[in-house]
Amino acid sequence: MRIGILGLGRIGAFHAETLAGLDAVESLVVADPFADAARAAAERFGARIADSPQSLLAAGVDGLVVAAATDAHPALIRAGVEAGVPVFCEKPVARTMAEGLEVLDTVRGGGVPVQIGFNRRFDAGFSAARAAVRGGELGKLHSVRCTTLDPAPPPAAYIAASGGIFRDCAVHDFDVVRWVTGREVTEVYAAGGNRGAGHIREAGDADTTGAVLTLDDGTLAMVSNSRHNGRGYDVRMELLGFEDSLAVGLEDKLPLRSAEPGAVFPSGVPHDFFMDRFAAAYRAELAAFTEVVAGARPSPCTVEDALEAGWIAEACTLSLREHRPVTVEEVRAG
Repeated sequence: MRIGILGLGRIGAFHAETLAGLDAVESLVVADPFADAARAAAERFGARIADSPQSLLAAGVDGLVVAAATDAHPALIRAGVEAGVPVFCEKPVARTMAEGLEVLDTVRGGGVPVQIGFNRRFDAGFSAARAAVRGGELGKLHSVRCTTLDPAPPPAAYIAASGGIFRDCAVHDFDVVRWVTGREVTEVYAAGGNRGAGHIREAGDADTTGAVLTLDDGTLAMVSNSRHNGRGYDVRMELLGFEDSLAVGLEDKLPLRSAEPGAVFPSGVPHDFFMDRFAAAYRAELAAFTEVVAGARPSPCTVEDALEAGWIAEACTLSLREHRPVTVEEVRAG
């Protein structure tokens, strides 16, 4: 099959490399406003260059990967759906929930599959955790702990356009809490602070946050995030049940050191970047998209899924700002 890629920045170029290595992908068509980025991808992967999204879609692509800036996501998703081309789009669906709902209306009426890029759904550890929970191995859950800690903050320009730490970073945790547990979040209470980079504070954002999520069966999920984790990139999940407990990310490259005398775990070189931690998951995610394109499976992460995680992020953002519990229904109605 022929896959088109719109946007050849850091993640777009990474996706191009991954797609070029998949057996199902015969060729690539690429487009980027920066000609040098498109030219580099074309030279490296033998891709054809299109001078616009419209010409890329007219080039006979079977599937479309959207890795452009967030502001462009709604229009590019619509363009793919209207052309009858299955779309993979990096999160978020749109900058605002209102725009996201408009995209959802288009997708629902278009009959064309759209997959949103929440790569943790394709990580082996998170997949095993989901199977354990759904299979009853842990018994009834009472607590979930989920964390994403970046080794260093993004630059000021990225922070200013990110929508805030809950919408940009914690949203991955929110999605995977829903996906692994099979439950919905009903209420949140969030707190945050600034102990590091001044440009995050100046943007009105927090660099370190914690949120307690109440799930619809009464389970509590604690989500912690930070832009500053000196030892490396740390993504983990702990699931505590009445029969057993399970951890994702508890492996030798975990960026923690033990204070216990004689302890040698973890002993590996810590993860230092999300592309390192989730390289296999990104490959599995795009391999799944080729199956969606082929009609062999439905979208494994729909626009609806992405918006549900977005509503949780909206509730946490409001909770942090107003220092109070917020229900998801409040922001959904608001």
